[in-house]
Amino acid sequence: MIVLHAACCTLGGAGILVRGESGSGKSSLALLLASGEDGTFVADDRVVCAVEEGRLVARPHPTLAGRVEVRGQGILALADLGVETRAETVLQLAVDLVAEAPRLPEPADAAIVLGVSLLRVVLDAGVRSAGLAPLIIRSALRKAQP
Repeated sequence: MIVLHAACCTLGGAGILVRGESGSGKSSLALLLASGEDGTFVADDRVVCAVEEGRLVARPHPTLAGRVEVRGQGILALADLGVETRAETVLQLAVDLVAEAPRLPEPADAAIVLGVSLLRVVLDAGVRSAGLAPLIIRSALRKAQP
């Protein structure tokens, strides 16, 4: 088991781990994805991950379950925001938030967490500020399905 400084949500039942530096927008992106009709919010700030039956399962840290920190707003209850929560999810995608990425990058290498390989997408600040992150994440999830 490991506790990661990240955020976690689901889209269409697929678990997504959002990683990045402090202030990079992990919580905001997870909230945006979770607020869609097929999304749920799993964890903010401290994501507890464990390998179970060969799959990487993510859960919220007990002290933060059902809550999210929104910069400039404080720690908010997800129920008050109208965002559905989920107690755990099997991770299928890692999203790494970076300040800048090459204009035409090579496909990202897989993310390895506790020895489990996850599809990985790297999103820079420009893509996120243009509002394209959800489209790119949904595309990656579609490509990953058999």
